[in-house]
Order: sequence, then structure tokens, then C-alpha cells
Amino acid sequence: MSESPVPRGPQGRRRGRDRDGDLGSGTVHALTLALVLGVLLLTVLLLAQAGIATHRAGKAADLAALAAADTARGLVAGDPCGTAERVARENGARLEQCKLEEPGRVVVDVRTTVALDGPLARIGSARGVSRAGPPEATGPP
Repeated sequence: MSESPVPRGPQGRRRGRDRDGDLGSGTVHALTLALVLGVLLLTVLLLAQAGIATHRAGKAADLAALAAADTARGLVAGDPCGTAERVARENGARLEQCKLEEPGRVVVDVRTTVALDGPLARIGSARGVSRAGPPEATGPP
């Protein structure tokens, strides 16, 4: 009885199936895991980009509303909505709406937008809304 010789590779190791019966499935699993992690990282980065744009729009709306309220109260000369537009533009946003709600109380409502770049541009712009003016009277203390 003669046994057939086991084929050997270039380094003298046995060729063929491993003991577990897989033929390099670890590589496929590692590549799949790397791809999934890459997609998750990209998703997190895109969400962070959208969050930053929303924060910028909110900050620009807050500053524009405060500047417009100061202008409406007469602390600064000029048009309240013109001032709000200039402040929003200086903060990287576009003024979408500005209106003096109650001229007697000098309350200014402002809405701004910041355009999203890259793949997020399809979903629209980030928006910020703010109101500035004196606090509402709650009655006698």
C-alpha cells in the first residue's frame, strides 16, 4: 500500500483546503467589515457636516436678529432688515426673512439659510430662526 504524496506549495506547506475547510474567507470578511466601517464613517461625517451648517445658520440668525433689534430701537442708524441682511451675509448665511413683528415693542423675527455642500446639497439648506426684542411682561412681581 502506497500513499499518494500530498501536494506541497513553494514553502513546503500543504496546498489545498485548510483544516477548517475555508479557502480565504477571512479576507472576504475583513474586506466586508472594512467597507461597512467606511460607509458608517462617511455617514457620520455627512451628519456632522449637516449639524455644523445648521449651527452656523442658527448663529447667523441670532446675530442678525440682535443687530436688527438694536437698529430698530435706534441704538444704531439704518434699516433693521438691511442690518440683519449684512450681519447674516458676514456670518456665511443668506437672509431669507426679516420682519418687525411689533414696532412698539421692537421685536424682530429673522430666518436665515446656509447652503449645504457636496452630497448633502440635494436635501436643501440648513435653516436658522431667531427672535430678538425685550422680554415679554409676565405681570406684576
